[in-house]
Amino acid sequence: MTLKSIPATLSLSAALLLFASFTSRAESSKTIPITASKFKFEPNEITVKKGEEVTLVIQSEDVTHGLALKDFGVKTEIKKGQSTEVKFTPTTAGDFEGKCAHFCGKGHGSMKMTIHVVE
Repeated sequence: MTLKSIPATLSLSAALLLFASFTSRAESSKTIPITASKFKFEPNEITVKKGEEVTLVIQSEDVTHGLALKDFGVKTEIKKGQSTEVKFTPTTAGDFEGKCAHFCGKGHGSMKMTIHVVE
Protein backbone atom coordinates (compact mmCIF):
# COMPACT_ATOMS: atom_id res chain seq x y z
CA MET A 1 0.00 0.00 0.00
CA THR A 2 1.39 3.40 -0.94
CA LEU A 3 0.77 6.74 0.72
CA LYS A 4 -1.34 7.80 -2.28
CA SER A 5 -3.75 4.86 -1.79
CA ILE A 6 -4.39 5.55 1.91
CA PRO A 7 -6.93 8.39 1.35
CA ALA A 8 -8.82 6.24 -1.18
CA THR A 9 -8.87 3.31 1.25
CA LEU A 10 -10.08 5.54 4.07
CA SER A 11 -12.80 7.03 1.85
CA LEU A 12 -13.98 3.56 0.85
CA SER A 13 -14.02 2.45 4.49
CA ALA A 14 -16.02 5.51 5.53
CA ALA A 15 -18.52 4.91 2.72
CA LEU A 16 -18.97 1.28 3.75
CA LEU A 17 -19.54 2.24 7.38
CA LEU A 18 -22.09 4.88 6.36
CA PHE A 19 -23.90 2.37 4.13
CA ALA A 20 -23.98 -0.23 6.91
CA SER A 21 -25.43 2.36 9.29
CA PHE A 22 -28.28 3.21 6.89
CA THR A 23 -28.91 -0.46 6.07
CA SER A 24 -29.27 -1.46 9.71
CA ARG A 25 -31.74 1.39 10.31
CA ALA A 26 -33.81 0.30 7.32
CA GLU A 27 -34.18 -3.19 8.75
CA SER A 28 -36.82 -2.79 11.43
CA SER A 29 -37.50 -4.97 14.41
CA LYS A 30 -40.32 -4.95 16.93
CA THR A 31 -40.14 -6.35 20.48
CA ILE A 32 -43.42 -7.17 22.21
CA PRO A 33 -43.73 -8.31 25.83
CA ILE A 34 -46.40 -11.00 26.41
CA THR A 35 -47.58 -12.34 29.77
CA ALA A 36 -48.92 -15.90 29.95
CA SER A 37 -51.17 -16.87 32.85
CA LYS A 38 -54.11 -19.21 33.39
CA PHE A 39 -55.77 -19.11 30.84
CA LYS A 40 -54.81 -16.11 28.75
CA PHE A 41 -52.09 -14.24 26.95
CA GLU A 42 -51.84 -10.50 27.60
CA PRO A 43 -52.11 -8.83 25.25
CA ASN A 44 -54.15 -11.44 23.40
CA GLU A 45 -54.02 -9.47 20.12
CA ILE A 46 -51.00 -7.84 18.54
CA THR A 47 -50.42 -6.12 15.22
CA VAL A 48 -47.13 -6.37 13.34
CA LYS A 49 -45.90 -5.43 9.88
CA LYS A 50 -45.26 -7.90 7.09
CA GLY A 51 -41.49 -8.31 6.61
CA GLU A 52 -40.65 -6.79 10.01
CA GLU A 53 -38.77 -9.06 12.42
CA VAL A 54 -40.80 -9.63 15.57
CA THR A 55 -39.39 -10.61 18.96
CA LEU A 56 -41.90 -11.87 21.52
CA VAL A 57 -40.65 -11.83 25.11
CA ILE A 58 -43.08 -14.16 26.87
CA GLN A 59 -43.22 -14.48 30.65
CA SER A 60 -45.22 -17.07 32.58
CA GLU A 61 -46.67 -15.92 35.89
CA ASP A 62 -48.15 -19.10 37.34
CA VAL A 63 -47.42 -22.46 35.69
CA THR A 64 -45.52 -23.70 32.66
CA HIS A 65 -47.19 -22.54 29.45
CA GLY A 66 -46.29 -22.82 25.80
CA LEU A 67 -46.85 -20.84 22.64
CA ALA A 68 -47.40 -22.35 19.21
CA LEU A 69 -47.60 -20.07 16.18
CA LYS A 70 -47.89 -22.72 13.50
CA ASP A 71 -47.96 -20.27 10.59
CA PHE A 72 -44.62 -18.78 11.69
CA GLY A 73 -42.87 -22.02 12.65
CA VAL A 74 -42.78 -21.06 16.33
CA LYS A 75 -43.26 -23.48 19.22
CA THR A 76 -41.81 -22.77 22.63
CA GLU A 77 -42.26 -23.54 26.31
CA ILE A 78 -42.30 -20.90 29.03
CA LYS A 79 -41.55 -22.18 32.53
CA LYS A 80 -43.21 -20.72 35.63
CA GLY A 81 -41.60 -17.46 36.68
CA GLN A 82 -39.31 -17.34 33.64
CA SER A 83 -39.36 -15.66 30.28
CA THR A 84 -38.63 -16.96 26.81
CA GLU A 85 -37.79 -15.01 23.67
CA VAL A 86 -38.91 -16.06 20.18
CA LYS A 87 -38.25 -14.34 16.87
CA PHE A 88 -40.01 -14.59 13.53
CA THR A 89 -40.60 -12.51 10.43
CA PRO A 90 -44.11 -12.68 8.94
CA THR A 91 -44.12 -12.92 5.16
CA THR A 92 -47.88 -12.88 4.56
CA ALA A 93 -50.49 -10.34 5.65
CA GLY A 94 -53.56 -11.63 7.51
CA ASP A 95 -54.78 -12.81 10.89
CA PHE A 96 -53.03 -15.74 12.56
CA GLU A 97 -53.78 -17.71 15.71
CA GLY A 98 -51.41 -18.62 18.49
CA LYS A 99 -52.24 -21.21 21.16
CA CYS A 100 -50.85 -22.42 24.44
CA ALA A 101 -48.69 -25.42 23.59
CA HIS A 102 -48.34 -26.89 27.08
CA PHE A 103 -51.30 -28.27 29.02
CA CYS A 104 -51.89 -25.81 31.85
CA GLY A 105 -55.27 -26.84 33.28
CA LYS A 106 -58.97 -26.98 32.45
CA GLY A 107 -59.00 -23.72 30.48
CA HIS A 108 -55.97 -24.65 28.37
CA GLY A 109 -57.99 -25.02 25.15
CA SER A 110 -59.24 -21.45 25.34
CA MET A 111 -55.77 -19.93 25.80
CA LYS A 112 -55.28 -18.26 22.41
CA MET A 113 -53.98 -15.07 20.89
CA THR A 114 -54.32 -13.38 17.50
CA ILE A 115 -51.52 -11.86 15.46
CA HIS A 116 -52.63 -9.33 12.85
CA VAL A 117 -50.03 -8.91 10.11
CA VAL A 118 -50.48 -5.75 8.04
CA GLU A 119 -48.76 -4.51 4.87
